[in-house]
Amino acid sequence: MEEGLRERKKRETRRRIADVAMWLFMSRGFDNVTVAEVARAADVSVNTVFNYFGTKEDLFLDRRDDLRDLRTRVVRERAPGESVVAAFRRDFFQALDEGDWRYGFNEGAEVWGRLVGESASLAARARELESEIEEDLAAAIAEETGADDDDLTPKLVAQHILGLTRLLGRHYTLRSTAGEPREEILADLRERARAGFDLLESGIGDYGRRSLGADAAEDGEAAGDEEDDHVEGDQR
Repeated sequence: MEEGLRERKKRETRRRIADVAMWLFMSRGFDNVTVAEVARAADVSVNTVFNYFGTKEDLFLDRRDDLRDLRTRVVRERAPGESVVAAFRRDFFQALDEGDWRYGFNEGAEVWGRLVGESASLAARARELESEIEEDLAAAIAEETGADDDDLTPKLVAQHILGLTRLLGRHYTLRSTAGEPREEILADLRERARAGFDLLESGIGDYGRRSLGADAAEDGEAAGDEEDDHVEGDQR
């Protein structure tokens, strides 16, 4: 029980520091706040802050471990008969309906996105996190499917799924930042998400196939007629 109490207090301290830091970042901007100021506002020492967070960027991305875990859990906890893409489709729409933070659909997500865009170091760390999540997901897919070490399929699947969900999340953030009504954004995003996941499930082989056009179609028909004439001639 004593060990459990210590762990609970550590979690509470970590959460308090992260909450205070986020409040300061949102109020003044990420680059305009120092770790020392976060420590003073949270009533802890600077060393205590760094005991919980390795860098200032980690203070902002305090839920990074949760994000990495949530993506792999979608794969590991999918239902019997459910594909990886179908599992992510289900999880994505659930988050969209609930306004959950895991895909960036919570209120205030546009502020989070703005702060990342304003700071070069924070944007770089966010890209690193995206790469880490992608590697984690690819490893989970490989483990779940029994893929060989040299099989590139798990990495390809992970890239496509996360590429789609990131694109949709950023689209939501951009429109929210522009002040569009939330319900209008969500209604449109649902259609875009359905189209995107349909592409992932069915493949993109036919996407962007160029139409023949009228002249090309006529040429094709003429070629077909000539071929028929040759066939008839051979038969005679």
